Amino acid sequence: QLQLVESGGGLVQAGGSLRLSCAASVRTLNGYNMGWFRQVPGKERKFVAALYWGSSYRTYADSVKGRFTISRDEAQNTVYLQMNSLKPDDTAVYYCAARITGATDYRYWGQGTQVTVSS
Repeated sequence: QLQLVESGGGLVQAGGSLRLSCAASVRTLNGYNMGWFRQVPGKERKFVAALYWGSSYRTYADSVKGRFTISRDEAQNTVYLQMNSLKPDDTAVYYCAARITGATDYRYWGQGTQVTVSS
């Protein structure tokens, strides 16, 4: 059973940076797509960024393009989300997720990490 554990959230001022990490409990993430999502209380969870393990493919929500970067460390089975030029609107709980390549839905989710951006 794939388990995901996020870390790296916290409080930062607008314009600052944070890097989130997502560690996976499997020996390899080959065959998985990895994504980051975020959710504000009372609103639906929204897509932020994704990558295909073993591929150079990356995709981002329009709201974070040019500011956020998703990356991976294959040796550590870890996915990162580098967040720069943070805005108060980026405040949310951030979730890491995984789905088997070709599947429609993300089946595996982390517990979430809070990111708060003060103005």
